[in-house]
Amino acid sequence: MSTPISRRSALRQLVGSAATLSAGAAWSARLGAAEATASEPRKGNINHSVCRWCYKEFSLDNLCVVAKEIGIKSIDLLGVSEFATVKKHGLICAMVTGVPGGIPNGLNRIENHDQIVDYFERTAPLVAEAGFPNIICFSGNRRGQVSEEGIKNCVLGMKRIARIVEKHGVTACMELLNSKVDHHDYQCDHTAWGVEVLKQVGSSRCKLLYDIYHMQIMEGDIIRTIRDYHEYLGHFHTGGVPGRHEIDDTQELNYAAVMRAIVGIGYKGWVAQEFLPSRGHNPVISLKQAIDICDV
Repeated sequence: MSTPISRRSALRQLVGSAATLSAGAAWSARLGAAEATASEPRKGNINHSVCRWCYKEFSLDNLCVVAKEIGIKSIDLLGVSEFATVKKHGLICAMVTGVPGGIPNGLNRIENHDQIVDYFERTAPLVAEAGFPNIICFSGNRRGQVSEEGIKNCVLGMKRIARIVEKHGVTACMELLNSKVDHHDYQCDHTAWGVEVLKQVGSSRCKLLYDIYHMQIMEGDIIRTIRDYHEYLGHFHTGGVPGRHEIDDTQELNYAAVMRAIVGIGYKGWVAQEFLPSRGHNPVISLKQAIDICDV
């Protein structure tokens, strides 16, 4: 059994770990400011989450304590083995990861289907039992494949997955990623492409993970796209453009306006912060600032 971690201890360990990565940073003064304002109540219009991998240098226990204090109710992109930790802290995992093949080897290749479907058969019951909503999946890279073939193959794979997630009451979300900067050759890199897959699958339990950072790079027009395709969007990720850092006024997106659009479509799911705190910045301050911006 793990030793309970106090809020102050977790905050100090989190910031202390960051200080090790950024030598000479004056974390202690900033930590006082973070603690002084961390307990402000949230409006409740946005369900806040944060992606685990962006803070992987910190223990999951510490991240849970800090997240909860800031008003975050979920940690995104955890595997089944980490469920007990977030549940211990009264949090959930709004987007479960671990699908075999990862980003490059996805549903656009028939030869990948059996292992991906097997993963969903094993994982969906556990996600449902935990009370968590979503499991991520990917189109895979093109490798010379034409769009029509990729759509056809993804539809075949997603239909098999749909039968599983419908049975267990969870949702499979195919992520939209940019192929320009971060994931060269990824096929599901435009909203319309992903929507076409979902239209042909025809299941309310199959959605898109709309990553705002990625789609700003690929196509822009974020608010209009969210409004036009909202019925196909099951989850959101954030990130500052360019650079995938803080979502404040150092980057080009107006995240408060984007969040108001998300609230306006009647969305009741989750929005996860997926930015990388800039070197020299206090990650606690950066994360809290992002939640403040998005808490419309």
